[in-house]
Amino acid sequence: MNHDKAGGKFTSSLGFVLAAVGSAVGMGNIWLFPYRIGQYGGGAFLIPYFLFVALFSYVGLTGEFALGRLTGTGAMGSLDYVLRQKGKRGGKLLGVIPLLGVLGIAIGYSVVVGWVLRYTAGSVTGSILNGDAQGFFNALAVDFGSVPWHLAAVVVTVVILVLGVAGGIERLSKVMMPAFFLLFLVIAIRVAFLPGAAEGYRYLLQPDWSRLLDPETWVMAMGQAFFSLSINGAGMLIYGSYMEKNESILRHAGMTAVLDTLAALLAGFAIIPAVFAFGIDPTSGPALMFVTLPQVFEQMPGGRVFAVFFFLSVVFAGITSLMNMLEACGEALNSTLGLSRRLSLLTVGVVTFGAGLFVESLSGMGGWMDLITIYVSPFGALLVAVCLYFVLGPDEVRDELALGGRRPGPAFNRLARFYVLVAGAVWALGIYYQGIG
Repeated sequence: MNHDKAGGKFTSSLGFVLAAVGSAVGMGNIWLFPYRIGQYGGGAFLIPYFLFVALFSYVGLTGEFALGRLTGTGAMGSLDYVLRQKGKRGGKLLGVIPLLGVLGIAIGYSVVVGWVLRYTAGSVTGSILNGDAQGFFNALAVDFGSVPWHLAAVVVTVVILVLGVAGGIERLSKVMMPAFFLLFLVIAIRVAFLPGAAEGYRYLLQPDWSRLLDPETWVMAMGQAFFSLSINGAGMLIYGSYMEKNESILRHAGMTAVLDTLAALLAGFAIIPAVFAFGIDPTSGPALMFVTLPQVFEQMPGGRVFAVFFFLSVVFAGITSLMNMLEACGEALNSTLGLSRRLSLLTVGVVTFGAGLFVESLSGMGGWMDLITIYVSPFGALLVAVCLYFVLGPDEVRDELALGGRRPGPAFNRLARFYVLVAGAVWALGIYYQGIG
């Protein structure tokens, strides 16, 4: 396979890990994970969540990294490689499915990042702290209500990507992700001193062990872990294709999982205690971030400053996730159609923005994201998992993992095939519950 990538490669282990963490850390860590902890047993929920994170990072994330590095290309080229090893054709066509999932998420995600940009500007001016957070959001999340901010989110992302892997993705991730953690840490420390914050910590951490007997708790923990690690058959795979052969995939996957989990916990410690401190009921989804939290910042001493910190950090998380999605799609155009990197990324950016114009309302964005994240994206991840561990076989993955470190033992094969079954369950149960991540 051709490993001479148009955008270059990652130049350091730190740069790769921070880029992968940037892809993984997203809105689900911020507006869903904290609420889900409290809803499904507090500290008890963390037990199945940590177990699934360990499984998905050890065989799911490593598998996508390994396949990308083995083939030196993205989803279409990788699945073409896998099937050709067995004398089959049609891999490139199959590879379109996970790419459609990633592109679909990017379309909706770009709208949300546009909202966050608008809220960041509103935090600087103080306009979001005017006592009518719901009205501010209602005026924004309507048809064609966020066009300039939505456009800015896409343009900024494409410009970063045009700079290449090392000059764009890696360099900006080294700035944005440490800033994300630092800003959230500052907020979490400030929130800890608010009167009434202790109730929020109890909501998050006090275990209700009975919830572990409820199958739904395990299902939601599984879905949260799966989607939080950005396993979709395309995004992490393309980052893997930019990894040097002497890098340890297992170590990088483990670090990505640990930092992603820390980001989710940090978001919970920054958000939920603040919500309880001011007597506001916790919720999930966009309402938590765009309606509830502005009400919190409005009442908090120095709230304007902390609102700026919060929304700026969310911008960083959003842009780094969007970079991964658009990069995966742009590389597909570059490698399969022979378009230049710049033209490929520009095309993907135009499609993402153009399609996103029609889902700028809250209902439109929500319906679109439900369609993609319930039906398309997890199926793409399942398809890649099947091709990886049942068609290509786990032994070839273990060989690739051994290049940068220790070769996993035979237990890896059994876990890999179990992972494929669990990935199938994520897709099927997501349809049954109409969303689990």
